[in-house]
Amino acid sequence: MRVLFVHPSALMYSRLFLRLEPLGLERVAAAARTAGHEVRIVDLQVFSHDELWRQIAEFRPEAVGFGLNYLANVPEALELARDIKRRLPPCFVFAGGHSVSFIARHVLEQADGALDAVLRGEGEIGAPALLDALPDHGWSDVPGLVGLEGDGPPPAMLESIDEPRPARDLTRRRNKYFIGVLDPAASAEFTRGCPWDCSFCSAWTFYGRRYRRMSPSAAADEIAGIAEPGVFLVDDVAFIRPEHGDAIAAELERRRVHKEYYLETRADVLLRHPEVFERWRRLGLNYMFLGMEALDEEGLDLFRKRVSPDENIRALETARRMGLTVAINLIVDPRWDARQFELVRQWALSVPEIVHLTVMTPYPGTEIWHTESRKLTTRDYRLFDIQHAVLPTRLPLAEFYRELVRTQSVIARKHLGVAAVAQTLGILTRQLLRGQTNFARMIWKFDKVYNAEQQLRDHAEPVHFELPLPRHHEINPRARAELYVHPAHG
Repeated sequence: MRVLFVHPSALMYSRLFLRLEPLGLERVAAAARTAGHEVRIVDLQVFSHDELWRQIAEFRPEAVGFGLNYLANVPEALELARDIKRRLPPCFVFAGGHSVSFIARHVLEQADGALDAVLRGEGEIGAPALLDALPDHGWSDVPGLVGLEGDGPPPAMLESIDEPRPARDLTRRRNKYFIGVLDPAASAEFTRGCPWDCSFCSAWTFYGRRYRRMSPSAAADEIAGIAEPGVFLVDDVAFIRPEHGDAIAAELERRRVHKEYYLETRADVLLRHPEVFERWRRLGLNYMFLGMEALDEEGLDLFRKRVSPDENIRALETARRMGLTVAINLIVDPRWDARQFELVRQWALSVPEIVHLTVMTPYPGTEIWHTESRKLTTRDYRLFDIQHAVLPTRLPLAEFYRELVRTQSVIARKHLGVAAVAQTLGILTRQLLRGQTNFARMIWKFDKVYNAEQQLRDHAEPVHFELPLPRHHEINPRARAELYVHPAHG
């Protein structure tokens, strides 16, 4: 069967700071190809819609699958699905991915026939099973399937995440993938799941609290097979198990594989096992993302981070001693006033780290989607991109956006201004000599992407697709299993 997988267009944040290869879609495509299907990928982060229509006309796919890991991409995918059905009526069109797994039935009904099915859970199992079942219409046995005529059994999980290896040969214009100064950069995954239960996050609810690790030999194979000099590790928290990080490092050292790495981790993990990160520093780890989320105890308790402000600061000091460049995320509470924004600006300018701001956003699959008592001011999918306010703001909305963009601008000038660029001139020059312009373009694009007036106007755009109404109720520890996509053990 001819199958075309589609990754939607870049979101606001990724139009500036990063553009990551569609790793999940590459793995699903690899699984479908292993099952005997002829597969192509179109990544609309790096191609226009014209390329999608060219592929539809030339390849004549019998099935098209959209990767919907982000809520803000849902309207685009549904509109494209309608156009595909008009141009190629026999084509089976489906969607899958992280975010859509939590609201599969709702999205299927909104599609009004443009989608034939939505797959919940891990696509490496669900997608090949669905494609194999299409000729005989045996969809009722497909794990995770939500269909117009009924649902299949619960989603199934991979016994091992060693396979399938991502089908990177199917993604073109790979020089367009980058994160910060890692230009170009591939992505890799060593683990899936997260044992923590932060209230704003759906990583743990998607996997039912399960945490799986790639074998060290498979992980080393993965890195050794990557052509790009930079690698972003997409694990929600890197090196939770120190022995796992050490074993992968040992394999890479034995094979003399050296890359430049960027990873994400938690303050408490870094503090417990600094020796693992020091070993990876020798392997090429230069950049680290720490999700601090809040500067005070109250904010950390709200998000159930289970770390203290003191631990966060000690983790920053540890990373500095290692010589790592650290990016910090802080979650903007819509209740912030002008004074709180000013305090954050002052703090961000007082530390050497890169500070990113994301707006607190209740997502389906998170506890705060159900427990947040303040009513959503919008259910427009497009605004659920962690850069727009979807809850009531203490400041008038226009003023909130002015303060938000002002704060982001002050922080950006610290790292993307003339003085900062002078410090990275050598990196920039080497990239330009290789024909890599992603980081260079990032430096000059801030004001075009982050604009308070435009963000406010976004709220006035006509809304054609909306999120389902959240069910507001308390989630106690015994009731958390109802949030899961993949059932927990036992």
